[in-house]
Amino acid sequence: MAHNREQLSASLEDYLEAIFHLSAQGQVARSKDIADRLHVARPSVTGALRSLASRRLIHYKPYGFVTLTRTGNRQAQRVVEKHRILKSFFTEVLGIKATEAQEAACRAEHALGPEIVDRLMGLTEFLAGGDKRDWVGQFRAYCRDSRI
Repeated sequence: MAHNREQLSASLEDYLEAIFHLSAQGQVARSKDIADRLHVARPSVTGALRSLASRRLIHYKPYGFVTLTRTGNRQAQRVVEKHRILKSFFTEVLGIKATEAQEAACRAEHALGPEIVDRLMGLTEFLAGGDKRDWVGQFRAYCRDSRI
């Protein structure tokens, strides 16, 4: 049965992202490491890993290491990039504190479609360029003064 990336739940995207980050840090991804990173129970990890393996996004055998397939790696990179863009928008444009922006990006990355994320990235880049930096500063001052 073929599954496409649109059918991936927010929870499964979180698992892909966790595996990606563990692998990128030079660590191997094991069930225990994934459970610790996501603050979930090990049986939950097992179910998610089986689901990701059935979608051919990871290589997984019980009690072994977990690795991303080429397709899984591409999909994980998309999730990570979406998260980065949203966090950047929240911190650089809206002036939200990094920790709060991190949490908001985690929630929003699953809810917003690619077109919205692309537009937010474009707006962030547009506002950061040239004379438009004053616009960002003015917006932040407005938020501060209005207690938004």
